Amino acid sequence: MAHWLVTGAAGMLGVDLIGALRSRGEPVTACTHADLDITDRDAVVAAVDGHDVVVNLAAWTAVDAAETQEVEATLVNGAGPAYLAQACGRTGARMIQLSTDYVFPGTATEPYPEGAPTDPVNAYGRSKLAGEVAVRGALPDRGYVVRTAWLYGAHGANFVTTMARLAQSQPTLAVVDDQHGQPTWTRDVADTLIALISSGAPAGVYHATSSGQTTWWDLARAVFEELGLDPDRVRRTDSSSFARPAPRPSYSVLGHSAFETAGLAPIRPWREALRDAAPSVLAQFRPSSA
Repeated sequence: MAHWLVTGAAGMLGVDLIGALRSRGEPVTACTHADLDITDRDAVVAAVDGHDVVVNLAAWTAVDAAETQEVEATLVNGAGPAYLAQACGRTGARMIQLSTDYVFPGTATEPYPEGAPTDPVNAYGRSKLAGEVAVRGALPDRGYVVRTAWLYGAHGANFVTTMARLAQSQPTLAVVDDQHGQPTWTRDVADTLIALISSGAPAGVYHATSSGQTTWWDLARAVFEELGLDPDRVRRTDSSSFARPAPRPSYSVLGHSAFETAGLAPIRPWREALRDAAPSVLAQFRPSSA
């Protein structure tokens, strides 16, 4: 049985991954930032020792702040994964590095395959790409880069819970309908990460996003539907209404051929997952009469 080390264990995906591993009886060391600073090379070496699988979920996730603090973001998202990969190289451990759709330019019109050229549109994407390059370079046979996107779950702030919260106080909401992606439940991603390792899938790049695609507007409507509310309260707008320091990709749909090649099923359709996630993710927001 593999002994897992999970960094970023207090985050939305980290909590679900730790829970899934423990429910399977897998030995796991859960490290929050207070337990392990992945930019401390010596601390990383000590933490990795004795583990068979390292999953790096620790990250700089402040997308807009990265525009003016790219050096700091790259230290966490680039150098940190490099230190972890180097430590795994010495011990023989396998490593999963979580990455993002933001490594792509977001200008495509069909799903990005795993091997599509990368061209980040913002500093955050560049910092995450640095982590990908470091892990794949140090661990060509034992490193997994797993890109995900549009995550939501019960253990952290996200678009789904934000829409549910605003539905309690706002008569209508304006949501952009010109950005396309794949809403993805953190619990599904957790199961996918475990399957990658337990199946013996080859090292490489994988896309762990839900099947299908939608827009933020349509996702917001689906959240209202799950809460038993009128989805027509969600109005369409476009990205020009929400100017931000960091540009966002307009198309974040990822292909899943690597899972199919490895003999693993891609994550299920996004709408099915949201329906199953609703009892835990949306429970606190349900109207009392629902």
